[in-house]
Amino acid sequence: MRLKTRLIHAGNQSDAQTGAVTTPIYQVTTFKQASADMEQAYDYSRAGNPTRTAVEQYIADIEYGKYGFAFSSGLAALSAILMTFRAGDHFIVSNDVYGGTYRLIKQVFHQLDLSFTFVDARNIENIEKALQPNTKAIIFETPGNPLFTVIDIAKVVEVARKHELKVIVDNTFLTPYWQNPLELGADIVFHSATKYLGGHSDVLAGLVVVSDDTLAEQIALVQKAVGAVLGPQDSYLLLRGMKTLGIRMEEHEKNTLAIANWLEKHPRVQKVYYPGLVSHPDHELAKKQARGFGGVLSFEVNEGTDVDAILARFNIFQLAVSLGAVESLVSVPSRMTHATIPPEEQAKLGITPRLIRLSIGIEDVNDLIEDLAQALQ
Repeated sequence: MRLKTRLIHAGNQSDAQTGAVTTPIYQVTTFKQASADMEQAYDYSRAGNPTRTAVEQYIADIEYGKYGFAFSSGLAALSAILMTFRAGDHFIVSNDVYGGTYRLIKQVFHQLDLSFTFVDARNIENIEKALQPNTKAIIFETPGNPLFTVIDIAKVVEVARKHELKVIVDNTFLTPYWQNPLELGADIVFHSATKYLGGHSDVLAGLVVVSDDTLAEQIALVQKAVGAVLGPQDSYLLLRGMKTLGIRMEEHEKNTLAIANWLEKHPRVQKVYYPGLVSHPDHELAKKQARGFGGVLSFEVNEGTDVDAILARFNIFQLAVSLGAVESLVSVPSRMTHATIPPEEQAKLGITPRLIRLSIGIEDVNDLIEDLAQALQ
């Protein structure tokens, strides 16, 4: 079955009881038991809900995994993954990660006696140098955020296998439509499904996919015990959004590539960060391990440019955090999505106050370019 067809029919979405062709919203917390001793599929919605089950089966199917898990946010999903490890464990993390991931690691899990070393994971030697006797996993997102560095998943997996480490990949930016880390050897894939998978800025959700039975048991235990699960209403919205993922991702990418090429020629733009550009240093790697380049880019304006004046002139692009929805958004990573990263660390990474990130929507690309042109005047 081809991917666009899988996106419509993945998982088990029809309702066996009524014949409904889409999964109903099971807005219920508890389920009648046949007896006090008999185990059944559902007893309490923290442990499982039919609408959430449909989401979990769906994401496992389109990520080519065996088990899916739905959480109340992307960071709740990552938290559940980290909770399967033990105090004293060490992790190697790519330094180009979402600011919320950085905050979760540094301000929450670091206090729980997990340790983390941030490296430029594009260079495999950096990963090997960061290895410690207690290292248990490598965590990264590719492409990175907000500079869109691309990490070679297969090469990281090769190092991880040599040292018996888990590989954990955030696939939010490319989604299963463009990239499948499990197929490249990763152990765990997670998503902020709030972004492209939902696609309409109306649902907060996180997803995890694995194929290993033991990992699945561990994550299932955390999911049930902690209870940061996706509710039935949000599960329904997410299912509905994911069915159009293919046509949306193609439109996002088409618009983004056109805008990236336009920005490269603009006199007020110093640099454009988008792996779909031939000028991007990781362009060939991105082509090798993914089928597309996504719908988000960043660009740096020239020194002396008033960034706030640019932001104030936008008419179509809306100043907001998040990304991946049908409408176009603009943000300043240094002050918004990555504000929790100390300024000195931002400077090392190349996140300057002049860096602007665009999440390109599915509007008419000519309207978007005209809006950029007048904002950059």
